[in-house]
Amino acid sequence: MTRVESEARKALNRLVRALEKSRREMDSLAGAIRHAEGDDFPAEAYREAEDRMDRLVEFAEEEGRRLQAKILQSGGLEPGRIRRSSS
Repeated sequence: MTRVESEARKALNRLVRALEKSRREMDSLAGAIRHAEGDDFPAEAYREAEDRMDRLVEFAEEEGRRLQAKILQSGGLEPGRIRRSSS
């Protein structure tokens, strides 16, 4: 793996961790606001925000698969033919 590929993997991992943290923070915020506002809680707005967050997670996962495929290809391996060891 080259330095550039390594940096890309690190950046992608940071993004995934940030998205996971953002999701936890969004849940915490929604819980606090739901408790404070009761029936006035903007449930639809929070559902939409969660959907956008899900799309960002899907994007990061797809980029991870794409990056892994490129790294494997550059090493002369076919991504679909690689199996992880069970050890």
